[in-house]
Amino acid sequence: MEREKNISRMKELTARLDEAARAYYSESREIMSNFEYDALYDELAALEKETGTVLAGSPTVRVGYEVLSELPKERHPSRMLSLDKTKEVAVLQEWLGSHKGLLSWKMDGLTIVLTYENGSLAKAVTRGNGEIGEVVTPNARFFENLPLTIPYKGKLIVRGEAVIKYSDFEKINDGITDNDAKYKNPRNLCAGTVRQLDTSVTAKRHVNVFIFALVSAEEAQSTSDGQISMFSADEKGDALPGDSREAQFEALKKLGFEVVEYRAVGGSAELPEAVNYFSKAIESNDFPSDGLVLIYDDIEYGRSLGQTAKFPRDAIAFKWRDEIRETTLTEIEWSASRTGLINPVAIFEPVELEGTTVSRASVHNISIVRELKLGIGDTITVYKANMIIPQIAENLTKSDTLDIPKKCPVCDAPTEIKKDADTEVLICTNPDCPAKHVKRFEHFVSRDCMNIDGISEATAERLIAAGVLHEPADLFRLSEHRDIIVKLEGFKDKSFENMLEAAKKASHTTPARLLNALGIEGIGTANAKVIAKAAGNDWERLRSLTKEELLKISGVGDVLADNYVAFFSDVKNKAEVERLTEVLTFEEQSTDEGDNLLEGKTFVITGSLEGFTNRKELQELIESRGGKVAGSVSAKTSYLINNDNMSGSTKNKTAKSLGVPIITEAEFLEMLK
Repeated sequence: MEREKNISRMKELTARLDEAARAYYSESREIMSNFEYDALYDELAALEKETGTVLAGSPTVRVGYEVLSELPKERHPSRMLSLDKTKEVAVLQEWLGSHKGLLSWKMDGLTIVLTYENGSLAKAVTRGNGEIGEVVTPNARFFENLPLTIPYKGKLIVRGEAVIKYSDFEKINDGITDNDAKYKNPRNLCAGTVRQLDTSVTAKRHVNVFIFALVSAEEAQSTSDGQISMFSADEKGDALPGDSREAQFEALKKLGFEVVEYRAVGGSAELPEAVNYFSKAIESNDFPSDGLVLIYDDIEYGRSLGQTAKFPRDAIAFKWRDEIRETTLTEIEWSASRTGLINPVAIFEPVELEGTTVSRASVHNISIVRELKLGIGDTITVYKANMIIPQIAENLTKSDTLDIPKKCPVCDAPTEIKKDADTEVLICTNPDCPAKHVKRFEHFVSRDCMNIDGISEATAERLIAAGVLHEPADLFRLSEHRDIIVKLEGFKDKSFENMLEAAKKASHTTPARLLNALGIEGIGTANAKVIAKAAGNDWERLRSLTKEELLKISGVGDVLADNYVAFFSDVKNKAEVERLTEVLTFEEQSTDEGDNLLEGKTFVITGSLEGFTNRKELQELIESRGGKVAGSVSAKTSYLINNDNMSGSTKNKTAKSLGVPIITEAEFLEMLK
């Protein structure tokens, strides 16, 4: 009877873990926390050990999940395995024994296999399900720190982790005014970026890749002319015999790769200090990581240990024991959004976690609310996922007494629970909910949309409440309501005039900006530019594109095309857009071949400018001609624009060391002629 109960529980755990992993790896979304996933996984592993039974499809033996995307697929030469893991330093010590090992970050991004042939990047493939990956070579060419050519003429294959820095992640989110459109974490953003069908999106998001393994190296027949020769050839295994991992890392550095940060440990006695180093470094580490990796330095010894069905025996992962604090749930805040979603946020008695005070954590959706069986007054435990993001680990009380709002917290309209990709979410059924309007206007006036300074979320709320703001076109007719607006809290004649001036300036715009501002689901800055360009920057043509025409545009799929056509087919939307275009004028934009004069070229801008108001203005000019602008100089930089060629800045020094041409503004403008 007990065995049947255990088998039944194993089936349940397998199904839940399978659903969570599929969402995380194939769909770049989360339906449960890392803490909960690890706990369920450990429970399943313990039951398998107790019963001596492993079910078909168990996540303890399955390596990965099927990839769902439109990218080309390719089978890996050999299956890519996961790593066994522990949260105990003592287990690491026992595992390493007296051997030398390398302890490094376990980066939290997307694993990439990179192949170089005759010194050039030939192919980049994601890990995928461990057996079949997605070919992302065009995007890999825009990774921030990846060399496109190396001084090695044979065939070289390496593995690395593509990641987006926390600092870049925050900048990207800061540019998104709608909280619901913000990215959840760097890992999800990176996964979506690397798998983009539009390389211009990848180029703007500053993806970095850190190499953590040399797979194989075939030397060319000749290694003269300064080519580096330091590997022995072996195509069969994950590493090369006769070398040390540390020697390979140092060799890869000489080739121009940025390898994952590591520390060599001479044996188990040195491990606690090394682990302590990383645990302190994580506080200032700009790259997302979810633990550490320990691997034997002696490659031949590591390979001699073989592997299990799922894990290699030459490496093990370490995850920090999360600092967990017990507290009391005091409130669930229901936050309404532009899209109609009403998102639950847990408010609890403040606690100290990883050196900071936290008092709130997102619960994400109704499915997780029900999974945790929440109730006000419950005793919960909280932690920081990857030592960064506050999460609820467990509900110790499990009162399950929380009332799901039957009315929207903003407009009192009925709410409805809907399923979105097997996840239950709460939505407001009122199409005219003020929250939707406020968030909609906040998006409309944001920097990457119509760029109307001086209209914040609070300002939009006051204008809506005063009855002077109903639809986007009203933003350009505010002069008709001067008497009402100047009497509102926070408004005076000067601020009113500034707002009018900002709206007047914004009324002279581009089709791409307007398209982005309309808030069509799936249409962001990059897609709006691509679609506008495909329509010849002609608004009338752009608004009447058919699904068939849209699908011919790079990066546009069925869902986005359907959303686009549905938006412009809606009678109410059509009328609003018509009234909006009556108060706007579109900039004339050339559509001849000169637009692509800078295509394939990447620029970095530094120093003071003379002929441009700011760097943003110069960047927009470069992008309008098909070029790209990066934040730092690398081997893929075409030109550094700097009016002071003799500057001792880091960018100047880097450009000179890499042979990147440094040009002035005047020389750049000559280039455009």
